[in-house]
Amino acid sequence: MEPIPRTALILGVAGLIPFVWGAATGLSAGLAAWGGQFMGPLFIGSYISLTYGTVILSFMSGVLWGFATKAQGPEAARGYILSVAPALWAFFMVNGPAGDAAVNLFAGFLGLLLLDWHFWKMGTAPDWWLRLRIGLTGVVLLCLLVPITR
Repeated sequence: MEPIPRTALILGVAGLIPFVWGAATGLSAGLAAWGGQFMGPLFIGSYISLTYGTVILSFMSGVLWGFATKAQGPEAARGYILSVAPALWAFFMVNGPAGDAAVNLFAGFLGLLLLDWHFWKMGTAPDWWLRLRIGLTGVVLLCLLVPITR
């Protein structure tokens, strides 16, 4: 079993910081007040969680597109079609009230994990990919529970 490359792991975990910060400031009024004072209201609570989550779903579409380039024929065509789904989902579904948008973002990350599995199973994603994505997605989903339940 190939280990997760150190740089991929570090950057993946670092990419969780806005999600964790959004959840923490959604749970703590004091932390939200401090963060709002220094960074502004768009960088706390559900605002940062939803905005950053939308960006990440779009980013992951690009990653999946890259995996699709490793396939041939009909598998490649399916891969390209599937790879745009996370970005389109984010664009059309992550809007409206914060709680509803968070539910849709949560569903988008679950769907993304299924796509990660698909590309891994197809052999176009690295051997370590699914192990990395399961851990990162688990943290994201836990963090998104905060705007869903508030």
